[in-house]
Amino acid sequence: MRLSDDSASGALLVRAYTTGELRVGDAVIRSSCLLRADRPVTQWRPQTLNEITPEDLQAILALEPEIVVLGSGSKQRFPNARLLSELLTRGVGCEVMDTGAACRTYNVLASEQRRVVAALLLHDD
Repeated sequence: MRLSDDSASGALLVRAYTTGELRVGDAVIRSSCLLRADRPVTQWRPQTLNEITPEDLQAILALEPEIVVLGSGSKQRFPNARLLSELLTRGVGCEVMDTGAACRTYNVLASEQRRVVAALLLHDD
């Protein structure tokens, strides 16, 4: 599914998403990743929602987001509440949705020049 033309805003946007694969700019990504408007982190350790640990959140926080859009795989599933509270207690908002919806939401927020990080899981448990 084609998502966005990334030439207009100057932000790094998701151009297409299918289960197990993202196209970001000219790159094809086939594992979990973090995206910020100015750079991708193409190697994010957890591959499924159940693998996310508090240590994995440090990579997200290092990107200094105001909001995190967590793509949980093919269906919307929520991580442990303890993990969400790690972000919320630091003043970082978090929205959880299926990865396709997370890609679309990230594109909108990044195009609006918001400090958004997409944490995208491409595989299900």
